Amino acid sequence: MTTFTPSTWVIALLVLAALVAIVRVYQIIRRAREQSRDDWDARLVRDLRSAGGNAFTPYEVDFFFSLPDEQACASLRSTLEPEGFSTDTRAMDSETGGYSLHARKHLRVSVSEMQDYSKRFRLLAEQFGGQYDGWTTDPSRT
Repeated sequence: MTTFTPSTWVIALLVLAALVAIVRVYQIIRRAREQSRDDWDARLVRDLRSAGGNAFTPYEVDFFFSLPDEQACASLRSTLEPEGFSTDTRAMDSETGGYSLHARKHLRVSVSEMQDYSKRFRLLAEQFGGQYDGWTTDPSRT
């Protein structure tokens, strides 16, 4: 029968404390990364407002995705187009590889809505093996 000495208990507690610390650091980093993404949306909306944008006017908003192949583009397109997005794709240069998908839709631009779109589009892009690259608009595009 194995008996635990005080030094064994100390080592076990130190290992447990290290695991808890690692998990906590991971959670903080993940939260900071999500917050910086959300802050980017807030900054773009703030920039639109400072350039004369109105919260009640729908603007033509462009969304950008990087995808690995034409099949991924077709799958994402078939998800977005029934929701009223117009889309176009193009092959990226041979050095970068993959494809770029551009989706466009008239929307009222608010921080919470754009953050929701960004979260959803990050998940969709990952689902199709790609990356969501963000959105843009300006007050002249109503």
